[in-house]
Amino acid sequence: VQLQASGGGLVQAGGSLRLSCAASGLTSSNYRMGWFRQAPGKERDIVAAMRWSDGATYYADSVKGRFTISRDNAKNTVYLQMNSLKPEDTAVYYCAATNSVLWTTPSGIRYWGKGTQVTVSS
Repeated sequence: VQLQASGGGLVQAGGSLRLSCAASGLTSSNYRMGWFRQAPGKERDIVAAMRWSDGATYYADSVKGRFTISRDNAKNTVYLQMNSLKPEDTAVYYCAATNSVLWTTPSGIRYWGKGTQVTVSS
């Protein structure tokens, strides 16, 4: 399984970015895909996730109402639309996939993509 993430960059506060994560090799729908982020000196935390079987979503409280996770089934790709970005959203964002019940924690993630840097300037 490979997760190919893209879409990070530098944006001013209040701006928007969209991250993409294309999965290859995932053959089961019994997975969640989503995004974690890690700021310098901080732990890696979940941002958003989607259950592939039915599209059920989860968002961290800090991003609710600003970020939207979506998918393209045909492309096996999940997206993270990030609006109203704040400087505190600055972090390396990691695409993740897992079939673990511990899907909200880094230790429960089975597959990681390479991180993509998101920097929000004030």
